[in-house]
Amino acid sequence: MAAKVLIIYTDGGSRGNPGPAAIGAVVGDKAYSQSIGNTTNNIAEYSAVIFALKKAKQLLSKSGAKKTSVELRTDSELLVKQLNAEYKIKDADLIPLFIDIWNLRQDFALVKFIHVLREKNRTADRLVNRALDTLGI
Repeated sequence: MAAKVLIIYTDGGSRGNPGPAAIGAVVGDKAYSQSIGNTTNNIAEYSAVIFALKKAKQLLSKSGAKKTSVELRTDSELLVKQLNAEYKIKDADLIPLFIDIWNLRQDFALVKFIHVLREKNRTADRLVNRALDTLGI
């Protein structure tokens, strides 16, 4: 039996770099956003992926996740190229986050990281901005 496919969209952003930051994720048909304190844009992007994969595992259950392939779509080309091992990670602060994502990948049948144009990631982007707006920033 072929694995079920779950589509996830993520985005992370900060106002200022570093500055107040937030993440947004669309996991299947559910949308999530939250502020994550002060950090860089790249850490916010990574944090959004970690959040989304954890949320997917929670929604699917551990056994369901093992039978599910994930297509994680984001507009961060740097993130996708780093997660697909096309670019080296030069920022030491990203390495533990990369390891977290690597470990989370093991919970699913397959995880593909796909770069999409910003226009294709509007919902996740709106979620990030909504979370930042609630901070009054």
